Amino acid sequence: MTRYLVHRLGQNLILLWLVSVIAFTVLHLAPGGPLAQFALVPGLTQADLARIAHQMGLDRSLPVQYWEWFRRMLVGDWGRSYRDTQPVLLVIGSHLFATLELMVSSTIIAVLLGTWVGVLGAIRRYSLFDYLATVGAMIALSIPTFWFGLVVIYIFSVKLAWLPAGNLYTVGDGSFLDFAHHLIAPSLVLALVTVAIWSRYMRSSMLEVINQDYIRTARAKGLRERSVLIDHAFRNALLPMITIAGLQLPTLLSGALVTETVFTWPGMGRLFLDSIGYRDYPMVMGVLMFSAVLVLLGNLMADLLYAASDPRIRLD
Repeated sequence: MTRYLVHRLGQNLILLWLVSVIAFTVLHLAPGGPLAQFALVPGLTQADLARIAHQMGLDRSLPVQYWEWFRRMLVGDWGRSYRDTQPVLLVIGSHLFATLELMVSSTIIAVLLGTWVGVLGAIRRYSLFDYLATVGAMIALSIPTFWFGLVVIYIFSVKLAWLPAGNLYTVGDGSFLDFAHHLIAPSLVLALVTVAIWSRYMRSSMLEVINQDYIRTARAKGLRERSVLIDHAFRNALLPMITIAGLQLPTLLSGALVTETVFTWPGMGRLFLDSIGYRDYPMVMGVLMFSAVLVLLGNLMADLLYAASDPRIRLD
């Protein structure tokens, strides 16, 4: 296990470095550049722009700029925001928990609902419920997240006035119940695609397990059907889902970007889009790198948990 862990960490570090090179190059080669926001300020001359570029280090070659940014990043200095000169890590930290709260709540909804739909669909294969679950999953996978979010706001916020239309909490309240009330709509919207994916994988995994010889043996021994399905089939069907859970992290992060924008949720996704609009390159790079680290750590943890939960697997 240790050898495998070291090997995967080395691969992830190389991949993380490649992500940083590609992201930094694409951002700085985009039309306009970070000086575009200053060029719109009335009264600024070319000499003023040249002075600002020199202060920001933008008058140097791209490889030199990347090396300076990468060297500082390794020691914990991810730069300062172009908008308010706040440290990038500090700003990301202030938005991180909002995104984590949204991702955790949507994951709980997706796992509970998707597992139930997938298991029941496998047990009642080719039933009306199975057909409806399959059609519902296909529809959920086809619906754009932003459109579904707007529909939820229109129905449950505008028409019925059951749920808030956005934000983290009501100004002047800030209680847990108020926060949970605001969390319901964005969590359901973010969980939509994940529920569909989880239910389809869970159904396939459960169908594969219940057709195994040891399941037929358990039934032949006279065990109750409930015990066969829960103690034998369900527990083994969950093993492949550990890997699926780790691979769903990129889907959650990309979905959070859209969901947070629709519901004005002050998380990393909204911070990323706002930073792109302001051409705040240090902040954009910081969010990209932080998201890449989360994705790689999620995949690594999924591999390790899968190996730990199944003794038949040897990673050394």
